[in-house]
Amino acid sequence: MSEPPGNTPEYSVSEIAGALKRTVETAFGQVRVRGELSGFKRHASGHWYGTLKDDRACIDLVMFKGSAATLVFRPEDGLEVIAIGKLTTFPGRSKYQIIVDRMEPAGVGALLAQIEARRLKLAAEGLFDPARKRALPFIPQVIGVVTSPTGAVIRDILHRLADRFPRHVLVWPVAVQGETAAAQVAAAVRGFNAIAGGGRVPRPDLIIVARGGGSIEDLAAFNEEIVVRAVADSVIPVISAVGHETDTTLVDFASDWRAPTPTAAAERAVPVRAELTAAVAMAAARLDRAMARLVDLRRERAAATARRLPAPRTLLALPTQRADELSDRLPRGLRTTAAHWRTRAERAGAALRPAMLGARRDRAAAALHTAGLRLDRAARGLVARDAAQLAARAARLRPLLLTTTTARARARVDQAGRLLASLGPDQVLARGYALVFAADGTLVASADRARTQSRLTIRFADGETLATPGNAGPKPIKAPPPQGSLF
Repeated sequence: MSEPPGNTPEYSVSEIAGALKRTVETAFGQVRVRGELSGFKRHASGHWYGTLKDDRACIDLVMFKGSAATLVFRPEDGLEVIAIGKLTTFPGRSKYQIIVDRMEPAGVGALLAQIEARRLKLAAEGLFDPARKRALPFIPQVIGVVTSPTGAVIRDILHRLADRFPRHVLVWPVAVQGETAAAQVAAAVRGFNAIAGGGRVPRPDLIIVARGGGSIEDLAAFNEEIVVRAVADSVIPVISAVGHETDTTLVDFASDWRAPTPTAAAERAVPVRAELTAAVAMAAARLDRAMARLVDLRRERAAATARRLPAPRTLLALPTQRADELSDRLPRGLRTTAAHWRTRAERAGAALRPAMLGARRDRAAAALHTAGLRLDRAARGLVARDAAQLAARAARLRPLLLTTTTARARARVDQAGRLLASLGPDQVLARGYALVFAADGTLVASADRARTQSRLTIRFADGETLATPGNAGPKPIKAPPPQGSLF
């Protein structure tokens, strides 16, 4: 028999879970818990989940999306924090947890240690190497500014640029504080680098990343790894102007030049146009004075050189006298030269008598005839020698040619014989075929014609047989001697 139930009340699981939840929330309410973050991660919904632990215990924590947006630093595993929220339970898993409304680092030292560890990591990758830094343009045509569009920073930068050297400025508005600030600043730097040159939106020649002063928590976005990598990877030179002169962020190490304030960044970005104008005017004046001095010096040297030269009439007196003398001697020289060549021509003409020319012609003809005879004999000798050599070579090659020709002809005859034997009718009959002839000796090629014949002769490979169409059987006849080739 079962024992009767006692006085202990009966509860459902949900009732017990609800009672525990109300008891915990009523007993504790809002609490401040200090501990080390572990397994801290962000869900796709935007909520944060993790564990808060010390050396002896741990408690789950939940930070919903709205509260996470107020974080001024990026929570990481191993960071000691102070979580402020409400202690409650999660009945679905029989767990107790804290729903965090606010979270802050447990002292500045912990946050600085986190930043220092990140700095050492990025420095080891070479992101802060001075060799990576690019030279700033002297006078940029377009300046991109990454900052909050509503703060005093952008007004200070624009005012300072207008005073010194007005330039075309593109402002990429971003949040400079809060959970989304780091992602927006990194996207702005990469966005300026992605602008194509020559497009509707001009590509900046220089980027200024700026923010006003604040606490280390306020500047946390500029210590994030995503921002540091975006600045280090920028092809466009970057000036960092985050905080006041005493503030230092990791972006300052990755940028190409660090400005102590946003106003100093604007001063470094462009020179003073008035000073440049004055410097150019001063240089132009100095150039004019130098050119004037150079012209005067060259003029004085030319005058001194001219004084040391003799008068032009004195320089031309002797050549003029020699030209007059030569002009007087030229007609006489021409007449003397003409008379000399006329005399030589007359002497040469006297020597050209007909008899002498005939004798020279006869000698040339005889020499030509003798040379022709010698050439003819030499040609006949060469022809005879070549003919003898060709005859001897033909005598040596004739037996070889005959042998080769005979062998080729015999091979062709053998091949034709083999082809004839394979295609002859005897070979066909030997394979089981037969030829049917009518009484008049013509070949019967169809069954209709065979039925009209009174007698048929069937030829096999080994002889012939008579046959009568109808039921009469064939009568063997004496086989004639084998027939030769039909071809």
